[in-house]
Amino acid sequence: MTPEFGLIANYFSRPVRVALLGGGDDCALLPPTALATAVSTDTLVSGVHFFHDVSPESLGHKVLAVSLSDLAAMGARPRAFTLALTLPSIDEQWLERFSSGLYAIADDYQIELVGGDTTRGPLSITVTVMGEVDAMLALRRDGAKPLDDIWVSGSIGGAALALHAINTNQVALAQMVVERMERPIPRVALGQRLKGLASAAIDVSDGLIADLGHIAERSSLGALVHWPLVPIHAELVAQEQAVQVACALAGGDDYELCFTAAPEFRETIAALARPLGISLARIGQMSADHGQVCVLDGEGNAMRLASAGFDHFSHRET
Repeated sequence: MTPEFGLIANYFSRPVRVALLGGGDDCALLPPTALATAVSTDTLVSGVHFFHDVSPESLGHKVLAVSLSDLAAMGARPRAFTLALTLPSIDEQWLERFSSGLYAIADDYQIELVGGDTTRGPLSITVTVMGEVDAMLALRRDGAKPLDDIWVSGSIGGAALALHAINTNQVALAQMVVERMERPIPRVALGQRLKGLASAAIDVSDGLIADLGHIAERSSLGALVHWPLVPIHAELVAQEQAVQVACALAGGDDYELCFTAAPEFRETIAALARPLGISLARIGQMSADHGQVCVLDGEGNAMRLASAGFDHFSHRET
């Protein structure tokens, strides 16, 4: 057995449970379903999306979590995923720990690894997830209506605060919030419960304003956000306002859900989050100002933002 196939057999093979045929063949075979298949691909690159010294378990968690978050934003139920792994060399201990973190979150969300690829090169990881959803109920970005409420789950800015603390050598602060950056929680259950209630949805990966902007653009609308209503991470509250604004509105990597819904669903939406143990905050309204996302401060004045969010081609490597 070649080193490549030995790597797959040792760390990324186990009996299939959902697939008709899993890894080890030219293609995986998934059983047919009456629902639509939701598919999404994410690539994480060392030095861009994660630090070189991140723990392998945390990295295994994150690479699947960020893709599961895409399924959550569509209201889809996870089914299967593939893994393309580029490695500079074979490190048995690293692979064991990485696959342990990967399979732990896969089991949490009952999603199965059904194939992929391995190659040699700078460390990068690509995951393709597949889920299922009723096409008529799938959450999309283009369904928002004027005067729809804007909601966001959990708290935001924690992941960006961790990166800020690391870059500014605030060791104690970094230790308190680094899990938000390294082990995000995809809101899969929430996404499924929002079907029939949310008019549009997206996961917050590149920054709240940038991602809300995608909903606004696809829905041919604008958005009005009230800064005092934005649920910022607890550790972010103690920071100066410039850091709060940068982390919460433009920081990204939170993987919370931002969604819109008609005002008539306010009580229903607030109630559905309680059994999940997830907080939901209503932070603004959609408007008729096509393509514009405006943030108002506590006095109702428009805030000027230095950045709207992350862009792969305008940021330097970490």
